[in-house]
Amino acid sequence: MAGPNTTVRYVWGYSMPGIETLLRPDIAALEAYTPVAPIEVLAAQLGLPVERIIKLDANESPYGPSPRAVAAVDALGGGHAPASSNQFLEPLALAIYPDPNHTFLRQRLSAYTGQPAERILCSSGSGELIDLLMRAFIQPGDAIVDCPPTFGMYSFDGGIHGARIVNVPRDEAFDLDIAAVAEAVERERAKLLFVTLPNNPTGNLTPRAEIERLLDLPVMVVVDEAYVEFAGVSVADLIGRYPNLAVLRTFSKWAGLAGLRIGYGLFHEDLIQHLWKIKQPYNINVAAQAAALASLDDADFLMDKVRLVVAERDRMYARLLDMPGLHPYPSHANFMLCRVLGADATRLKADLMRRGILVRYFNKPGLTDCVRFSIGTPEQNDIFLAALAELLGTARAV
Repeated sequence: MAGPNTTVRYVWGYSMPGIETLLRPDIAALEAYTPVAPIEVLAAQLGLPVERIIKLDANESPYGPSPRAVAAVDALGGGHAPASSNQFLEPLALAIYPDPNHTFLRQRLSAYTGQPAERILCSSGSGELIDLLMRAFIQPGDAIVDCPPTFGMYSFDGGIHGARIVNVPRDEAFDLDIAAVAEAVERERAKLLFVTLPNNPTGNLTPRAEIERLLDLPVMVVVDEAYVEFAGVSVADLIGRYPNLAVLRTFSKWAGLAGLRIGYGLFHEDLIQHLWKIKQPYNINVAAQAAALASLDDADFLMDKVRLVVAERDRMYARLLDMPGLHPYPSHANFMLCRVLGADATRLKADLMRRGILVRYFNKPGLTDCVRFSIGTPEQNDIFLAALAELLGTARAV
């Protein structure tokens, strides 16, 4: 008999049940989300120097962060703080917990968005807010209405939380079927409905009037505005009118801070009080808060880069319209979707990768034989266009 000082050892799989018997069955069966691989890993796999890689597969900024944001992060390590420094920009900040209320960042975001700070909640990327909303609204078996093709994290997170995913497919132009969405919401008594504005990966907009029609439904409408700076349209001004509206945003795209994971959401007072209760206390590190504050200080610089991306997006669309073998779709984001015609899209992606050009490949309902690419710098885009023309010309010749 084991005494108080006796160590009892168990052989895994014999004295204890296998891990599969302890896991939630729905998690055991869940299909993993597939993120893009890091650029340095792919460069090593391809045998190319990192500087040869043209990364167009994850909708990141080709220009990187604001110089002020870089200086703000550098100051945390003991570098010279920029003129607009605050208490985050001190080396000691690395040794203490960050502000759990994101006080100064929410104040600055209030000026940026036109919404009061009381309606703003900051997050570790907008993905954290998707998860928070799931935790606030979803019990196992509750329904979420998803409108594919769209951002895959909505259905993925829904699966984690045991939700029923009710798909209402978009039409051939990737527009929402509003009548079908309304019918699904009411039939399934859905708790959450996700609308990406502009949609990812298709780049098209949902008219404001259609979103207002959805807001009249008995469902929480989550409008993901990750690409709002490139689109120039928003429904954030509706937050005060509709308690069932949430607007999600991020610094990953326009501000070039994808590596620091910083986002925020706009919520009606009736909802945000509950989200504060369930968020992790110290969910944003000091570097991310400092970089976001500095980015807002340097918003004019960053919006100049946004305008460069938009100009390149329009140039790329015009060039691709004249390229046999591709059907480009108009985009209001910092990326573009193309359907590959008369060639193997998987081979095109692989051939581009061998040249160090990374794009995203899709082959799911509504996106058969499609590739999506971010808008790069003019130099990157010229290299990409030349490679496309050569590879598609070779494919047609074969």
